[in-house]
Amino acid sequence: MAIAAAVTIVPIGLLFFASGLIVNLIQAIIYVTIRPFSKSIFRRINRMVAELLWLELVWIVDWWAGVKVCLYTDPETLEMMGKEHALVIANHKSDIDWLIGWVFAQRSGCLGSTLAVMKKSSKYLPVIGWSMWFSEYLFLERSWAKDETTLKLGLERLKDYPQPFWLALFVEGTRFTQAKLLAAQEYASSLGLPVPRNVLIPRTKGFVTSVSQMRSFVPAIIDMTVALPKDTTPPTMLRLFKGQSSVIHVKVKRHSMKDLPESDEAVAQWCKDIFVVKDDVLDKHRELNAFPDSELVDIGRPLKSLVVVVSWACLIVFGTFKFLQWSNLLSSWKGLTFAGVGLAAVTVLMQILIQFSQADRSTRAKVAPARSNGSTSVQDKQQ
Repeated sequence: MAIAAAVTIVPIGLLFFASGLIVNLIQAIIYVTIRPFSKSIFRRINRMVAELLWLELVWIVDWWAGVKVCLYTDPETLEMMGKEHALVIANHKSDIDWLIGWVFAQRSGCLGSTLAVMKKSSKYLPVIGWSMWFSEYLFLERSWAKDETTLKLGLERLKDYPQPFWLALFVEGTRFTQAKLLAAQEYASSLGLPVPRNVLIPRTKGFVTSVSQMRSFVPAIIDMTVALPKDTTPPTMLRLFKGQSSVIHVKVKRHSMKDLPESDEAVAQWCKDIFVVKDDVLDKHRELNAFPDSELVDIGRPLKSLVVVVSWACLIVFGTFKFLQWSNLLSSWKGLTFAGVGLAAVTVLMQILIQFSQADRSTRAKVAPARSNGSTSVQDKQQ
């Protein structure tokens, strides 16, 4: 991390991790004291507490970096967003797609109850991963033999969730890169499938299981198509922390869960067909720099995240000042060393968070060779 970037990133990191540890502590207390007696009350309180942390990241998108998120949708979808349980699927175009989903969740009033299917290592991330664990995110190992039971049990626990939630599932299984696209194209060509141009081929087992488990209590699937306009620098966590803006276009379409086919095979094909359509839609977006078949909606830039961040900043600064005044920590070399170690730790943690989000550090592409002599490729097993 360059020195110039660190000057900006470290103060934000200090605020985020200090406030996040407070949030984690509150979550731990209510988990131990309230959840054993009422899971519903715990979830309602945790929803509000977790939102105080997630709003800081929404603030970075909205106010610090000034990312312009353009929503394209239809009146029916817009009307229902945030008013019902929903399974959210999207193409994984950029490093911050999950954050863009949080922006929409915040606008829809369900940020605190937004969940996601994540890789298992995510829950070990300080502050953000711990908060996700308390909030009942689903963590998988990317081994279906182990993950099938974990996913089913996790989805079953959501049946009695007391407020509308969104559960995000990136069915491509990894972030989009050119290398992964080439692998997907090679795989599709070898099997005579539609060759993707803008998306990866979805891995449908998790989606099929999710639909099977959630049909009875989740009425909708929200399909998000993420696109980057021409001449736009792709957004990354590092760019966000440095206050560098981007523009992102997102088309959102609601599908009724009851309209999906009944059999697992047909549900899997429905998912694949959705991504074939998504591929065509992204071709049109590339030509027109917009989604012409949907209405552009102004989602605004609410003050709530700004108020929360300013409040956290005042609380942390005041608390730190009182602590230093009481402890005289900076009056000795031992205290200065302790403070320096703390700053270094925050810098390292911010670097880990940034690297964790980078596409080139996500799951590597698995090139699936053409079948010969009846053999089965790695990709086939994952489908």
